[in-house]
Amino acid sequence: MKREERQQSIINLLVESKTVDLDDLADRFTVSKMTIHRDLDELEQAGVLRKVRGGATIDAGTQFESDFRIRERQGNEAKIAMARAALSLVEPGMTVMVNDGSMAAVLGEMLLHKRPLTLITNNAAIMERLKGESGITLIALGGIYSPKFNAFLGVVTEEALFRLRADIAFISTPAVSGRLAYHMDDNVVRAKRAMMSSATRKCLLVNHQRFGHTALHAMAELADFDAIITDSAPGVAVQEEFDRQGIRLTIAATQE
Repeated sequence: MKREERQQSIINLLVESKTVDLDDLADRFTVSKMTIHRDLDELEQAGVLRKVRGGATIDAGTQFESDFRIRERQGNEAKIAMARAALSLVEPGMTVMVNDGSMAAVLGEMLLHKRPLTLITNNAAIMERLKGESGITLIALGGIYSPKFNAFLGVVTEEALFRLRADIAFISTPAVSGRLAYHMDDNVVRAKRAMMSSATRKCLLVNHQRFGHTALHAMAELADFDAIITDSAPGVAVQEEFDRQGIRLTIAATQE
C-alpha cells in the first residue's frame, strides 16, 4: 500500500472510531511502528489529527480542531437537524452570513430553499455549491485559504466584513463552557467576530457534545447571540447553568 493510501485509511479509521492505536496500525498495514509514526506526524502537521501517547485522536483539544475533511463526514443527522432549525430564522430577501465549518456547509446548501437571498460567506464548500445558483446573490469573501478549515481567513476577510451588513449571521463553535463560546484558532475567531459585528441578529450553532469544553480562545459571550441551536439536550448540570443565566436553547428535532 502506498503512503497516501495508508494515510487515507488512517483518516477513515479516525472517522469511524475517533482514535487509533499505534501498534494496531502497524499490524494492520504490516509496516514498522516508525513508519506509522511518520504517517501520524505528517497528518498532524496537516492538521488532520492530534497525536497522543500510543496513537492519535481527532477529538478536539484546547488548541486542536480536526480537519474539515474529517468533520464533514461526522454527525450528519445532527447537522441536518440544526440546519433545518436555523433555516426557520431566514426569510426570502434577507442578507445572510454563514461562517466556516462543515455544519455551516450543510446550512449553506439548505438556504437554496429560501431564495432569493444574498449570502455572504468565507466557507469554500458553500461557495462551490452555490455559485451560479439562480436567486442567490453570492458574496464570496476573499483572504488566505485554509485547507484545514476549507475557508478564507485573515485581514482581507475581516476588512471585507467590516464593509458589509447582514440581517443574520450563523456562527458555529467547537466548544461551549459556562457563559462563553470558544475556538482554538485565532484567525477563525476574528472572522467569526467580524461576522457578528456586521449582523443585526446572531445565531450560534453547536453540537450538544461540545458543551462543557473549552478551547484556547474565548470567542464570544453566549448572551451575544439572539438564538442558540443544538441537536440534543445537554447534560442536566449544563442545562441548569443555562437556566440560571437565562440562556435559552433551541433543540433541533431529528427526523425519524
